[in-house]
Amino acid sequence: MTAQPTTPMTQNETARGFLLALCAYLLWGLLPFYMKSVAHLPLLEVVAHRIVWSVPIAAAVLIWLGRTADFKVALGSPRMLMMAALTAVLISVNWGIYVWAIAVDRTVETALGYYINPLVSVVVGALLLGEKLDRLQIAAVLLAAVAVAVLTVEGGKLPWVSLGLALSFAAYGFFRKTLPIGPSQGFLLEVLLLSVPALGYIFWLAVTGKGHFGTGDLSDTALLIGCGPVTAVPLLLFGFGAKLLRLSTIGIMQYIAPTMVFLIAVFAFNEPFGRIEMVTFVLIWLALALYSWSMFFSRVRAAN
Repeated sequence: MTAQPTTPMTQNETARGFLLALCAYLLWGLLPFYMKSVAHLPLLEVVAHRIVWSVPIAAAVLIWLGRTADFKVALGSPRMLMMAALTAVLISVNWGIYVWAIAVDRTVETALGYYINPLVSVVVGALLLGEKLDRLQIAAVLLAAVAVAVLTVEGGKLPWVSLGLALSFAAYGFFRKTLPIGPSQGFLLEVLLLSVPALGYIFWLAVTGKGHFGTGDLSDTALLIGCGPVTAVPLLLFGFGAKLLRLSTIGIMQYIAPTMVFLIAVFAFNEPFGRIEMVTFVLIWLALALYSWSMFFSRVRAAN
């Protein structure tokens, strides 16, 4: 059976999707530099401003795209609001761990966490959705488990930063699927719900004189406002790009950001990277190679 040629329109859409997703992953990969610049500010204040300044960006994009109808329906559904509140809490936990880890020079662990994330998602799918794992995927998960065990035993403590990031994001992805609205609508709903306690906290900081927004140091104010764009823009770009790409393509591209974070941690932030860390990362990279090959093989088999 002869394959049909891809139309120029489809090629254009794929190229546009790839460019959008690539921009998102590159921005995520460079994010540690921005988070390091706000490391002198309190963690909760940074997270609160990430939430608050994401709202106008997400709202503007939704209005520009003319996709407010689904959002209005979601606002009137108690079930959807409850699910959005759950996903909002999970993503805020993920943000909090990430910001804290970079502030205390544990960026390498954040890279490891996002490397582990797709493997954790595979396990979640198998346990909660009944998805079957092939032999390569099982081997990949076992290698990742060995890597975590090595880091735990040799390091003398559980790598909770890496596991916390991986588990919180995997849980976020799992429950996010329950929201029957698009990524831009869902993101706006999440940050809008989070903005209520975030605004209350920012107001409390201002009243008690403990806040850094609008004080004499204009650079801190600018950095806090900038937390919105650096949070919202890559998420929105990824949401639009992912719709135009195959899942297998996204599966390979998702390693761009943690690789950049890893290189920044070691070569820009000069974080320690010894023998134990090297063994751990080699095991994870092998696991990801098996996982990626499994996805590629499954795609080829489905095409035939």
